[in-house]
Amino acid sequence: MKGRVLVFLQFLFMFLLTLPIGNETNTLVFGLLVLSVGGVVGVLALYANRIGNFNIRPDIKEECKLITHGIYKYIRHPMYLSVILLGLGMVVLYPYPVQMLFFGLLVIVLVIKMFYEESLWRCHLDEYEDYMKQTKRLIPFVF
Repeated sequence: MKGRVLVFLQFLFMFLLTLPIGNETNTLVFGLLVLSVGGVVGVLALYANRIGNFNIRPDIKEECKLITHGIYKYIRHPMYLSVILLGLGMVVLYPYPVQMLFFGLLVIVLVIKMFYEESLWRCHLDEYEDYMKQTKRLIPFVF
């Protein structure tokens, strides 16, 4: 149930970030660059995850396997990073207070979801602790 609520909130704030608020942007190129990087990170995560582990909810599938190659070699949550970058790109394009609020709420939901998912992985797979020591959560070599 917790996983479903987190996913609902994630998609709600993602949707709210895409609403056409305002009509001018002085940061079109930078905003599109951030959106593009977010898209590339998402595609790399999906490509590395092509064995069928992908689950939109943070719940662990019965027959899941830990992915430690591709982008997962450097960060544990590339899909969350992708969503954060896509949201940030929208804020850069439309830097209005309400957009910043939606983005902040989205980040909070993703962080809660990330920690919840990690707690499930630790219970499910002993080798996850070692994986956590070798990788960072969202930013390679930093966090």
